Order: sequence, then C-alpha cells, then structure tokens
Amino acid sequence: QLQACGGGLVPAGGSLRLSCAASGRTFTDYRMGWFRQAPGKEREFVAAINKIGDITYYADSVKGRFTISRDNAKNTVYLQMSSLKPEDTAVYYCAARRGVYHSTVSAGYDFWGQGTLVTVSS
Repeated sequence: QLQACGGGLVPAGGSLRLSCAASGRTFTDYRMGWFRQAPGKEREFVAAINKIGDITYYADSVKGRFTISRDNAKNTVYLQMSSLKPEDTAVYYCAARRGVYHSTVSAGYDFWGQGTLVTVSS
C-alpha cells in the first residue's frame, strides 16, 4: 500500500512537502514517482526517483521548483514543492514501479496511492 499525505491550501509562492509511505512490499524493489491530476485534465507525470535515490527525473513544468527524494529506511518518498503556482493545483498521487527503466507514463506504474489535494491560491 501507498499512503500519501501533506496536501493542503497554500498561497502562490509558498511551499509544501508531500510524503508517501509504503508498506507491504520491499520498498527498494521499486522506482517511485509522483503524478498529478488537475480538474478536467489528464493525469500527468511530475517527478520520479530510482530505487536507491541517486537519480531523479522531473517534468519541465516543475523543474527547479520541486524536489523528489526518498528515505529507504523509512519506506517513504517525498515531494518538496516550492514557488508554487496556481497551475500546480491538483490531486497528487504517488506511484511505485517495479520496472528496470524510468517511466513518465501512468501505465508504467504498478501501484498507486490514494492522492492528496494541493490547492494553490492566487
């Protein structure tokens, strides 16, 4: 299971840190990713991290503002979001991928958390 938390209401320019705790599986078997889905839009890739946490990937829209990290001792992946914009408003989902290679598509991930809502006010 994946349990995401940390969402909330934040003014534009503010920061939030999302957390996603994993249980029931060997955390280090999985690459981890964050996706988001805004109202009326398709789910989109935000960031991903490899199994040991030394390689990260970002969507162009969040590069330089968001940081993905993981703590394998705590079975947790994080998404630090800074300089938030109203267009970052969405439900954010964490996901786990068992595959060997990086993926930016939803279908490439095997397990999903329930989502946490981030609302950025202008």
